[in-house]
Amino acid sequence: MLYHMPNLECLDISDNFIEDAGIRSLIPYFVEASERRNPLSKLILENCEFSCNGVTQLLDTLSTLRRPLKFLSVADNNLGSQVATAIIKILGTSIQVLNIGGIGLGLSGFQVLQEGITAELKLVEINISKNRGGIETAKFLSKLMSLAPELTEVNAAYNLMPLESLTILCSGLKTAKGHLKRLDLTGNIWDYQPSHVSMVAEFQHNGRPILILPSLQTSDVPYDDDP
Repeated sequence: MLYHMPNLECLDISDNFIEDAGIRSLIPYFVEASERRNPLSKLILENCEFSCNGVTQLLDTLSTLRRPLKFLSVADNNLGSQVATAIIKILGTSIQVLNIGGIGLGLSGFQVLQEGITAELKLVEINISKNRGGIETAKFLSKLMSLAPELTEVNAAYNLMPLESLTILCSGLKTAKGHLKRLDLTGNIWDYQPSHVSMVAEFQHNGRPILILPSLQTSDVPYDDDP
């Protein structure tokens, strides 16, 4: 049926449990759609019960398209840290918006991402929330900000980041020459002091804070990365 919609630019099949077999069957369509006058530019595949193998094959293909996607979401699929290598490939295209929230990257996944990105990126927005990346999340973001000058919005909520991540992120913001407007850090349980609040106060965009900090009241609330 998709082949009979030549002007389709956005495809959302989220919450359909098509699994790896389903996504593999669609890969030839994605290749064909990229060659059209109006190519497919937005692909949303959230909560489809994919594995690392299926998404790796998908990302490997998408990263070689002559006219790459502008928007991709594979959020809320349990992929694990091994998918990070394929994510590096898709980041190396002209993709502008990437949602990889809740895919299980963990510490090692963010380490691979940090080491793997080396060239300037076209990224404008990224969602890496709910990945339990700890301090490696902050290290990755610090490097990302230096390589993505057009980056405006980051969602890094619910990543088990320790308080020292704040210093890393502030340092990254100072050295980056980008246009970041919003960095969501909510859901990370921090017992910070007023001095930490003043430390981030200098980072503003049009009079609004860039860093969206966890609420002070959350320090006594059990951690939950699935709000």
